[in-house]
Amino acid sequence: MAPLIPGSATAEGTTRYADRFAGRLPAEHFRGLDGLRCSTVGVGTYLGREDAATDVLYQDAIARALELGLNVIDTAVNYRHQRSERSIRTALETAIRRGAIGRDEVVVATKGGYIPFDGAVPRDARAWFTAMYLETGIVAPGDVAGGSHCMTPRYLRDQIERSRANLGLETLDVYYVHNPEAQLEAVERPEFLARIRAAFETLEAAVGGGKIARYGTATWNGYREDPRAPGHLSLEELAGAARDVGGPDHHFQVIQLPYNLAMPEAFTRANQPVKGELVSLLEAARRLGIYVMASASIHQGQLARNLPPTVAELLPGFATDAQRALQFVRSTPGIGTALVGMKSVGHVEDNAGVAPTAPLPWAEFQRFFSAA
Repeated sequence: MAPLIPGSATAEGTTRYADRFAGRLPAEHFRGLDGLRCSTVGVGTYLGREDAATDVLYQDAIARALELGLNVIDTAVNYRHQRSERSIRTALETAIRRGAIGRDEVVVATKGGYIPFDGAVPRDARAWFTAMYLETGIVAPGDVAGGSHCMTPRYLRDQIERSRANLGLETLDVYYVHNPEAQLEAVERPEFLARIRAAFETLEAAVGGGKIARYGTATWNGYREDPRAPGHLSLEELAGAARDVGGPDHHFQVIQLPYNLAMPEAFTRANQPVKGELVSLLEAARRLGIYVMASASIHQGQLARNLPPTVAELLPGFATDAQRALQFVRSTPGIGTALVGMKSVGHVEDNAGVAPTAPLPWAEFQRFFSAA
């Protein structure tokens, strides 16, 4: 295996990257995460076929994104059966070798939790899982929830190493526990909290070992649920778990959840208890000092076409509905980075077309909800 690329994203490196776009992109296009400057639009790598042609599409898309001022790349070990992480490795190695980017200029986030196949679905998935995970002791009977989700310490340690190798990076800038609410389908909440504390303790140790720089949770339903729902996640409770194991200087610093014109709950639903008060997820994150990355910013392409005329009226000056949908997300108070799947250069160029425009000020943004 080739040696891992040393280093990680740094304040100095990401500032250097942002400064290269001075005069072309507004300063507001970059936002602060633990000293880093992160673009308000980031590259997602979830969708696409598990084949070499799609690998190349992603490699080209990432290279173009870095040229256009997008320095946040999001993935997961299970995306496209580990192929997305490996495509990112090729793209970054090429860009760094060409001198187009420094390792310290780009923020790479990945996730662990769902058991990933290796490149393709095996002919006998059960036999493969037994040989790969059970017989090796990486997973024990009873560790897996819902037939596919695991977040035990030994499993997360294994997945971090797989992601480091796949991405070719010595240090992962952000490491998420992927959809931890999946565990609540199998265990009661006290057991879930014990498991999340053990996971966070493992991730704090990984920070100490230089394998990751910070961590968080990437969720789908958990943060958007009603507080009484079985799968609800309390951000305050999870931050408290991180504080329990990592102290006041813990590294639980980032979360991810879906947010878009069709799924605005993170902004509109007061479902997060913070010191006895119910507030929105984005307000809870603000109070707790946690950066928010929005997934599904154009609802997996559904908002890239046929938006209501009222949206276009509120967002004049954009060429496409995808740009309008992204502008809504990146203008929402509390959203740091709007992630969108980009598996072609054309997608990148369209989505990056929003970057030269500053996010909407509050007086203009709130018109979306007064109009509703």
